[in-house]
Amino acid sequence: MSTSSVSKGCFVFKPSSKKRKRAVGIGEYFVEGCAESEYGKERFSTCQRLWEKIKTDTELLQDELNKKMLDSLIDFIKKCTLNFQSGSEDWASLMRASEIPTAALVLGVNVPDHDMTFQSLSDVLQQSVTPFAVSVQAKECAALKNLMQKVLERLMGVGVSAEDDDDDDDSGIHVPQKVSCTISALCRWYKAITNKQHKFPGKTANYVSHSPPVVVIFKDFEAFDPRILQDFILICSRYIHELPLIFIFGIATSPSTIQHMLPHSVSSLLCIELFQSLSCTQHLATVIDKLILTSQFPFKLSAKDLHVLVSIFLYHDFSVRNFVKGLQLALLEHFYSQPLSVLCCEKGKALDYVQKFSHQDVEMVRHLPSFMRYVETKDPQEQIQLLSSDDHVKEVCQKFLKDLRKYHKNYYPILRCLYSLTSSLPKYPLGRQIRELYISCLEKNVWETNEYESAMQLLRLLAKDEIVAALRKCVDILKPSETKQMKSTLEHLEQYIVRFEQLDGMSIETLCGEEVISPGKELQKKTDLYHLQKTLLEMKGSRRTKKMSPFELLRNEALDFIDGLVRSHLTPPETQPLNEVCYYSSSGVLRRHLNATPRTSIQTALGHPFFYLKNESLKTDTGTVSSAAPDICIVYKLHLECGRLINLYDWLEAYATVTSAAEGKDPDSEDYGKVDELRHARFIQAVSELEFLGFVKSTKQKTDHVARLTWGGC
Repeated sequence: MSTSSVSKGCFVFKPSSKKRKRAVGIGEYFVEGCAESEYGKERFSTCQRLWEKIKTDTELLQDELNKKMLDSLIDFIKKCTLNFQSGSEDWASLMRASEIPTAALVLGVNVPDHDMTFQSLSDVLQQSVTPFAVSVQAKECAALKNLMQKVLERLMGVGVSAEDDDDDDDSGIHVPQKVSCTISALCRWYKAITNKQHKFPGKTANYVSHSPPVVVIFKDFEAFDPRILQDFILICSRYIHELPLIFIFGIATSPSTIQHMLPHSVSSLLCIELFQSLSCTQHLATVIDKLILTSQFPFKLSAKDLHVLVSIFLYHDFSVRNFVKGLQLALLEHFYSQPLSVLCCEKGKALDYVQKFSHQDVEMVRHLPSFMRYVETKDPQEQIQLLSSDDHVKEVCQKFLKDLRKYHKNYYPILRCLYSLTSSLPKYPLGRQIRELYISCLEKNVWETNEYESAMQLLRLLAKDEIVAALRKCVDILKPSETKQMKSTLEHLEQYIVRFEQLDGMSIETLCGEEVISPGKELQKKTDLYHLQKTLLEMKGSRRTKKMSPFELLRNEALDFIDGLVRSHLTPPETQPLNEVCYYSSSGVLRRHLNATPRTSIQTALGHPFFYLKNESLKTDTGTVSSAAPDICIVYKLHLECGRLINLYDWLEAYATVTSAAEGKDPDSEDYGKVDELRHARFIQAVSELEFLGFVKSTKQKTDHVARLTWGGC
């Protein structure tokens, strides 16, 4: 519906009688978009349950890792507020020269993770220390009055006027009067609210005192304007005798930032204490250990996908939060694109789903690469059964699912044992972090690598106390295991430890495997040059054929046992049938969604508009663009055919020719390729957009030319 009128007006249109399309929920969209929707609801519910588990476990890990730091910070705040009970005298005696207690909270460069830390800090403050805790960010404090206004509004819960004069309301209607934007107004409000609470002490029973502190948290300290911070600190220092203020600076880089941003005259007004959080790499190691290196979590990542997530973490943002988001994205993609992901759940449910599989589901199982490899290894009679009998395939699938769970229960304890043995070796041949060893084990047979051979050679040089300490660590790792293989392995390792300890009572001669003879006895006899040479050669040969000591034999036996465990339990997941049920292996999708390349996306959109617009008229051969494409696409394609400098008039004429063909005009007509005002305006707009995107720029070499900033074809 449209109207044509030269005057402004209000036009009323009756709503259409057609029913509006009902909004589709997330679950319905997931089910409708699944490749096979027979188990779409079950897949969505399982995906949602695992998604919530990832989120909950991550928050709990974050709280546990920050607990020590937050406890120290809370103790610091409580200590600063103990003397502010009944007046300002005790507080003034505590604070030298009007110093404001300040906590410098160094959180690291992983800025996206800071919100979780500050949220935990605010919750703890609200629960046990003070109800007067506010947080401010630099983007909302462009001036001092904005900072004052935000602090007062969030503390008082009422509107704050940044103007000095209050407007009078003569309408007779009661309107809550705004508070002036000053610290003195905050002091008056604080005294009024604390005196009121004194009459009802039960309301403040959870806090450390009846005069709780006022805590101001600067989340991104480095991003604030230094002048705004200086003025705010100077103003607050004048009221420290009346108001128990405490500052918390969230610092991402270094504590020296405070001295760089604040002059000595201002920083001397702060009583600063430093608090350091754990590094983001330690956070990541804990998250990987609890969410990925465990058999309790059925969803797994392939080596390439895990490598993509770790690379984004190490080379882009150091954000554990974004790493977890990438893990959640992989989880969603897996359950959305893999029909058999319905089996990526608890053991009992998975076995029930297999029993209810239809013929179509069984056919999907037969087309799995791992199942096809399994069929190729069987005799012809068994192959016929696997390819023709659905019931037989269901029985085999149930066995595969059980074996896959046993594989994971044995895999991770042996992986941790191997890491504990090799993590202290020189130059870390198998990696400094367990995630590096895990990726190597996922990619290939780790025992076939040169790094593994180097690690085993170094392990065969360990002293007795070192090898015993390493075996004790392995015993501690295997104790929680419940499988028969791990219990048997635990018993063998304990026996090796006992046998090593029994070597303490042996003599030095026995441990060395030979009698201790002075090497100079044979050489002290008088002899000629021939006999001397013969004696030296015999001594050299005896060294080569020296018998191994009992300790060396036992050490080699123990390491051979561990080597056998590695070869039997650390095989890559691709060797396990039905591994596609649990393992997500689409690293390209993760890289495309998480590691954005805006320049490539823009060039794809301009050179191949059908990729985004999905208009059939825009389909063309490779290297060409349709004349019906948007103006900016046509202009972009034409500029690729030019040199370093582009003549604007020639460019405009070429554009007019292409658009005339799109309008269906006769090439022999006079108007074909003619530049009119409309085409000229459209062309100028398209060129301006290209200049904004950084493809061309104006140049002073020639006034009617622009310089091209790209090279090559589309």
